[in-house]
Amino acid sequence: MENHKHQNGEKKKSSVRGKVVLMKKGVLDFHDIKSNVLDRIHELMGNGVSLQLVSSLTPDPVKGLRGKHGKVAYLERWVSKISSLTGAKETEFAVKFDWDESIGVPGAIIVRNNHHSQFYLKTITIEDIPGHGPLHFLCNSWVYPAHRYTYDRVFFSNKAYLPSETPEALRKLREEELATLRGSGSGKLNEWDRVYDYAFYNDLGLPDKGPHYARPVIGGSQDLPYPRRGRTSRENTLTDPNTESRLHLFNLDIYVPRDERFGHLKFSDFLAYALKSIAQVLLPEIRSLCDKTINEFDTFQDVLDIYEGSLKLPSPALASKLRDLIPYELFRELVRNDGERFLKFPVPDVIKASKTAWRTDEEFAREMLAGVNPVIIRRLQEFPLVSKLDPEIYGDQNSNIKAKHVENSLDGLTIDEALQNNRLYIIDHHDALMPYISRINSTTTKTYATRTLLFLQNDGTLKPLAIELSLPHPQGEQHGVVSKVFTPEKEGAAATVWQLAKAYAAVNDSGYHQLVSHWYETI
Repeated sequence: MENHKHQNGEKKKSSVRGKVVLMKKGVLDFHDIKSNVLDRIHELMGNGVSLQLVSSLTPDPVKGLRGKHGKVAYLERWVSKISSLTGAKETEFAVKFDWDESIGVPGAIIVRNNHHSQFYLKTITIEDIPGHGPLHFLCNSWVYPAHRYTYDRVFFSNKAYLPSETPEALRKLREEELATLRGSGSGKLNEWDRVYDYAFYNDLGLPDKGPHYARPVIGGSQDLPYPRRGRTSRENTLTDPNTESRLHLFNLDIYVPRDERFGHLKFSDFLAYALKSIAQVLLPEIRSLCDKTINEFDTFQDVLDIYEGSLKLPSPALASKLRDLIPYELFRELVRNDGERFLKFPVPDVIKASKTAWRTDEEFAREMLAGVNPVIIRRLQEFPLVSKLDPEIYGDQNSNIKAKHVENSLDGLTIDEALQNNRLYIIDHHDALMPYISRINSTTTKTYATRTLLFLQNDGTLKPLAIELSLPHPQGEQHGVVSKVFTPEKEGAAATVWQLAKAYAAVNDSGYHQLVSHWYETI
C-alpha cells in the first residue's frame, strides 16, 4: 500500500497494488497478429482494460444498494508487454487502485475490456488490502470487448457464501450474474454470450428432406421432461417449427459457452486426431473398392492394420528433437515421439501386450467390468434364471442355463453355496432385446439376445461360466424362445464357437450401453 501526504502530514490519498494474469486470443497455435495490432491501437488511444473494485460491506443507495464502487484503474504497460507477435501465453500486468477506506474489503471487481479482441482472464490479485492482506480473484474466463455485453463483467473474490449469508452489498450483483448465466430461454446465442440454458432433443430429424426423416421431440412432456441438452439457438426447420435445424457434418460452429470450449492446445489435439480419423476412414474405403466384402473385416490382420502400417516415425529421441523444432501443437501431434506411427492411432494396451490377449476369458470378463457398461452386472439371486417378459405375448422365455453347464467351474462350490456367498453374477440382456430381435434380424444386421453368467474367483476377478444365445421361435414369438448355451472351450471348433458367443455378448453389451444405459436412463 502506498500513502501520499501533504507537507503538513495530512493524508492526501493512498493506493494498493495488484497483479493481473491474462492470456491473449490465439487461432489454434498461431499468433493473432491482427487482433494484437488493433488492441495496441486501442490502448494508445486511451481505450485500455479497466478494473473497478466493489465493496462487500458498504452498499451504495445510488447504485440500488449494490456495493460501493472504487475509482477506475487500468492495466499498465500493455503496449510494451503485448507485441504483434505475442501468442496465446500468460502475461502478467501491474495495476494500481486508488484506495477509498469507506469501501472496506472488496468482494467483487468489475472488468471492462475496451480493446478490439477478447482475452482470457486467469487471476487478479490485490496485494495488500488495509487490515486484510492480499485478496485473490480466480477468474478463468474469456472477457470480450465491452460493447459485446449488455452488462458488466463481474468477478467475485474466492469466498463462498450461503445464500442467507451473502453480504447485502453483493447480493444484487450475484443475482444478476445468475440471471445472466441462466439466460432468457429465447433469442440467438453468440460466442461471447455466457448462457448455460437447456433445450429438449428437438434436433434429431430432418423434416425438410421429407416426412420419412421427421423425428419426434424427446423430452419436454409432462410425463417425460428429460432428457435435455444445451440450447444452441439454431434456427428451426422450414417445414416443422418444433424441430431445430442441424449443422452440416463438418461444421463446428455449435454454440457452447466460451469458457467451456476447448483451449487452443486442446483444440489443436482435437483437429490432429480428426485428421487421423479421416485417414482411417478414407484409406480403408479406397482399399475396399477392390474388396469383395466392403465395410467388413476379412481377417484379424485387417483390424490390426488400423494401428499398424503407414510410415514409421524416427526413434523416440530423434522424434523428440523434431517436435521441439515444430512450433504448432496441431502438427506436433502428428509427429509423436512415443513410437506411434504417422496418421495412426495408439495401439491399445491389451494388443500391445499380446495380439491375442483379447481372446482370453479373463480379458473378456475384465472388459465387462472395466468397460463402458459395468452397471448392468448384477448379483445372481435365483437359479435357474427366470424371464420377466409376459408369457402370454412371448411364451416361455426362461433361461436354459442348467446346473450341468456350470457346476464343475465353481472352484468346488455348489450352486447354492455360490449364491449364498455372492459369487455368481449375471449380465442379462435377454429381456431387453428379445422383443426387438425379429425386427433387427430382418435387416442385414444379425444378433441374439444374450445372458452371460460370471463367477467371482478367489483372487477377486471374474470369469465367464456360460453364455446363452436366444432367438424368437421360428413359428412366432408367442411360442417362446429357441436358445443354446455355450461354455468355455480351449481347443478345436468348440473354442471358435465360444469366441463367437463372447462376441455376441459383447455386441449386446455395447448396444445396450448406447441405447439404454447412456440414453434411456437419462429420460
